[in-house]
Amino acid sequence: QVQLVESGGGLVQPGGSLRLSCAVSGNIFRLNVMAWYRQAPGKERELVASITSGGSTNYADSVKGRFTIFRDNAESTVYLQMYSLKPEDTAAYYCNAVHQYGMLYWGTGTLVTVSS
Repeated sequence: QVQLVESGGGLVQPGGSLRLSCAVSGNIFRLNVMAWYRQAPGKERELVASITSGGSTNYADSVKGRFTIFRDNAESTVYLQMYSLKPEDTAAYYCNAVHQYGMLYWGTGTLVTVSS
C-alpha cells in the first residue's frame, strides 16, 4: 500500500518561492510516474508537473521555467520547487503517483497562497 503525504505549503508573497514535498510510504521504485496537480477554488484540477521513474519531466505551460519537479528515491520523496510565484498559482497542490501495476494514488493536498 502506498501513501502520499504533502507538506511545504503556505502563504508567500508574489515573486517568492516555496518547495513542496511529497513523502512516499511504500516502494517508490514501483511508482512509474509521480506528479503534482493543483486545484484552485472553482476550477478543475490540473496537472502542474510530472516525472517518470527514468527522470523524464513534463510541465504545464503556465509553470515552465518557474517550477521544477524532482525525486529523491533514497529519501522516497518527490519535490516541487516553485520560484517567481504568482497570485494565479494559489491553489491546493496534490501529489499523485501511478503504480507500475496501474493503481493511482493521491495525497490529501497542501495549500499554497500567493498574496501580498
